[in-house]
Amino acid sequence: MQRVICGLGNPGNEYAETRHNLGFMVVDRLSRRWGVALRPGQGEFYLGEKDGIVLLKPTTFMNLSGIALVQFMQVYRDVEPENIMIVLDDMDIPFGYIRLRKKGGSAGHKGLESVIYHLGTEEFPRLRIGIGKPDGDPVDYVLSPFTEEEREKLPEILELACDAVELWVSEGIDRAMSVYNKRVKEEL
Repeated sequence: MQRVICGLGNPGNEYAETRHNLGFMVVDRLSRRWGVALRPGQGEFYLGEKDGIVLLKPTTFMNLSGIALVQFMQVYRDVEPENIMIVLDDMDIPFGYIRLRKKGGSAGHKGLESVIYHLGTEEFPRLRIGIGKPDGDPVDYVLSPFTEEEREKLPEILELACDAVELWVSEGIDRAMSVYNKRVKEEL
């Protein structure tokens, strides 16, 4: 197995279109792009595989995402953390922007904290998708649906995120960071 793309989110229809589920949305879009069906795995996750690349969606709630990832790694023992891309939302990045990192801390993201805790390392790549800062309560903000204006821009953002993931798969994190982190994004 070469690469794993793990999108973070919350299970259930009530969360499907919320900001916190951007990681799930990227995995779903990649599954459609690649013609890969996601099916229940041997643990608390859904997965699909094509050419040694695994798409993974935990079925735990966001704050327990690391549990599902460890369950996956117990079944598929040949995966190293540096070959797992975590895809998630980020309030510290403006809406519509993406940022790739080779490793690092959680920046307060509870799902990423869970992954770091359960993997026992920060040494894995991640793709952060900006949702912008809320005016009010952050919990309400991440669990609320996108505005109509944001929904109109979402397909382009998801395509950009999928392109970045595909470049990571084919050419590695350094190349993907050099292309997408330096890219000046025009106003969406």
